[in-house]
Amino acid sequence: MTVSLFDNFLTTREMSAVFDDAAVVQAMFRFEECLARAQAAQGMIPEAAARAIAGVCKAPLYDIGALVHAGRSAGSVAIPLVKELTKTVALYDKEASSFVHWGSTSQDVIDTAMVLVTREALELLDAGLAQLTAALLALAERHIDTPVLARTLMQPAQVSSFGFKLAGWAAPLVRARLRLRDTAARSLQLQLGGAVGTLSAMGAQGRAVAAHMADELGLACPASNWHTQRDEWVRLGLEVAVLTGSLGKIATDLALMAQGEIGELAEPSGVGKGGSSAMPHKRNPVGAMTALAAAARSPHAAAALLGTMGQQHERGLGNWQAELAEWPGLFLSAHGALAALNEAIGGLQVDPARMRANIDALGGLVFAEAVAGYLAGFIGRPAAHTMLETLSRVAVESGRHLADVVSDAIDADPVLRNQVDLAHWQSLFHPVAAAAPGAAAARALLGHLHDIQRKDETT
Repeated sequence: MTVSLFDNFLTTREMSAVFDDAAVVQAMFRFEECLARAQAAQGMIPEAAARAIAGVCKAPLYDIGALVHAGRSAGSVAIPLVKELTKTVALYDKEASSFVHWGSTSQDVIDTAMVLVTREALELLDAGLAQLTAALLALAERHIDTPVLARTLMQPAQVSSFGFKLAGWAAPLVRARLRLRDTAARSLQLQLGGAVGTLSAMGAQGRAVAAHMADELGLACPASNWHTQRDEWVRLGLEVAVLTGSLGKIATDLALMAQGEIGELAEPSGVGKGGSSAMPHKRNPVGAMTALAAAARSPHAAAALLGTMGQQHERGLGNWQAELAEWPGLFLSAHGALAALNEAIGGLQVDPARMRANIDALGGLVFAEAVAGYLAGFIGRPAAHTMLETLSRVAVESGRHLADVVSDAIDADPVLRNQVDLAHWQSLFHPVAAAAPGAAAARALLGHLHDIQRKDETT
């Protein structure tokens, strides 16, 4: 697979290598090798033929570029691959060459090869997810009691716990790991159906051959072929797209909190990292940028997979080929985003003092709901809400702290002046106290996530 300069910028060498042309071709040869061995085990072909075929199922023996080029004219790279394999086997054993690819079809070879390389791709994603999740959970534990502004509709809302925000970032990643494994268990299947999916050329031995191959390849053996029944396979691709969307959510928040005007977070710095070609002072969040780019691309690839599902009869014309072309991009983007965020979160610089300063700069307005909730016990919720709406406007217009404005209003109200606990309502303006519900929610969520991980480890 040829990866462009700009694709390379948004992915990793490791994931590019998984879907490299040579890797996919080798996976196709692996299919042919296992097919021959399984058929020999069932007495369909001679053992010597199986050995002769397996002995030359090695991608470096072939001109991969020529195979790819010939595949364009043939309509499938499997066709020239089988042709060249047959010729190569014939050089050593003429009789054995007649048994190459017996009873199989091009889609069997290609789909199984894609399953094999996708399994490697999923292992990379799983490792990256494990690393990122662990880093986020560790940070969340460290910052459970750190007050931070929660923002809704891009505006300051209330004071929350930064640990709760981090645990919220980690939660969909923990779920993604489980769902990817669960979906992979169903979708990483052998493809073996022959010309129209019935294994007619192999007769009664077809199912036994399939079971032998699946066992040797470490894949699930489906009840039938899935040439044009792509539901389980596409579902796996969609799970990767959802994961990338979750990574994009983390990147969005990180980028916003790293803005100079906010300054609550910063990605790790270093020579040549996040700089600008024009502005020496710039410190760009390149990890977040990479993950956001991946998240922007994935919905289109996911939609393309869904769009290819209406495949005609027993073999798709154009839509299966489109699916094959789209498939690697999902994994390239997801792993690029994971790697970028692992680097960013691994060296993330958290500034609790700036978080506190951003809270203080709002003059107490973010505590208005808590104060209204307290005063509702004396004057009812509607009246308390209206009162704090009015007092918040007064605070903004006068430039005074909301606590001072509320204090004046309580003193002026004989009912409130005689009933309100001064020390209690003033404590509602303390950031650490205001963050307590978020901290409690963080502890509960972290406990839940750790339970999920422990159960996963024991299964």
